[in-house]
Parts: sequence; structure tokens; C-alpha cells
Amino acid sequence: MTRFVLVAGAWLGAWVWDEVADELRAGRHEVHPLTLSGLAEKQGVRAGQRTHVQDIVDVVERLGLRDVVLVGHSYSGVPVGQAAERIGERLRRVVFVDANVPVDGESFLSGWPSDGVRRAIDANGGFWPPLEADDCVGQGLTNEQTARLIGGATPHPGATLTEPAVLERPLVELPATYVKCLLDGEEPLPAVAEALKSETWELVTMDTGHWPMFSRPRELARILREAAAVR
Repeated sequence: MTRFVLVAGAWLGAWVWDEVADELRAGRHEVHPLTLSGLAEKQGVRAGQRTHVQDIVDVVERLGLRDVVLVGHSYSGVPVGQAAERIGERLRRVVFVDANVPVDGESFLSGWPSDGVRRAIDANGGFWPPLEADDCVGQGLTNEQTARLIGGATPHPGATLTEPAVLERPLVELPATYVKCLLDGEEPLPAVAEALKSETWELVTMDTGHWPMFSRPRELARILREAAAVR
């Protein structure tokens, strides 16, 4: 039995994985969706990126999990990638779902025009305001799915986006699957493209948008199961 720890991206919490978790549990897998500090039911708490890394490590260690597949979506790929190396032999595989990945010494906002995000964080008490309906256009979501996504989003702790990642060894040494959602752009980020040259990484594509846990939960669950089976 594989143990999945599912971590949502910016603005979101454990609730976004409900349908995917149900599919995985139906296959007799153990599933632990995780809300990071400062988000969803934990909103309002000031947290940095190191806090989020520790959130993930803590749930693995507290529950005594082994044979773990860590799954990070979007922003959370950054803390998930760091946590993956910290849990050592407990890790089975890490899956990045249309995600950013950590680059040692660089932040989530490194490498792309982020002045607008930084201004928004400064203007909103240190938090990144939640996404809006316009951000979901062209992402394969129904109106109902968009409303659910927007309705559940909460402000995101800004420090998690600006603090640099810390890696003890190259990310390419991790056993990893990268899931690229094609409606959100066909080309992986440069750091991902470089990692995919490694024999320990595999690429899987989905013909949907950036939030496949809403638009294609059953397909995403199947991909996670298949990733867990890779040796």
C-alpha cells in the first residue's frame, strides 16, 4: 500500500484533493491531503517557505509514514521538493503536478516578472491576494468548478514566495514524475526541462489546465497510482 501526501498550490488547502483522494482510497491507498500553514482553515498565520517545508516533513514523521509519494501542485512543488530530500528513505517518489520546483538559492518568484506580485503582497499586509475568475479562463474548468475554486481560495503568505529554497543535493537525484498540464503551456519551466534529462525523472502530460484535481480528478488519480508503481 502506497502512502500519498497531497499538497495543494497557492491559495488552496487540503480540500482541493477531495475527489482525487476518494479515487486513491478506492484503490486501497493511504491518503493524507495537507493544508500548509497560513492557508484555508489555517489562514491568517504568517508563514515562510521553511514553515511549509516543515509542515510536510512533520506530517510524514508524525504519522510514521514510509513508502511515501509526495505530491506537490503549482507553488507547493517548491516546498515539496525540499521536503522530499529531507524525508530520505521514507520517500518512494515525488510527483510535481504542473508545479514549480525548488532551485537552491532561488525563490518561487525568481526567474519571472514578479513586480506585480510583490506589490500586491506589500499592499495586502504580506499576503498574496487570491486568484480571480479571469485567472481560470482557458484552463478546462466548468463554471461550477471555477466557482468552487475561487470560493475556497484564501490569501497566500507572501514570505513563502520570496524566501530562497535550500537543497542539500541536486534535485535530479530524486525519483520524480512531472505532470505537465498542456492548457497551461506545453513547455515545462527551464529548471524542470533540465531535471527531465535525468534518468530518475519522467514526464507525463495531461490535456487539461492548471488545476487537474478539479478538471480531471479521476485521470490525475490514475497518473498518481502509475507514478507510485515506477521503480
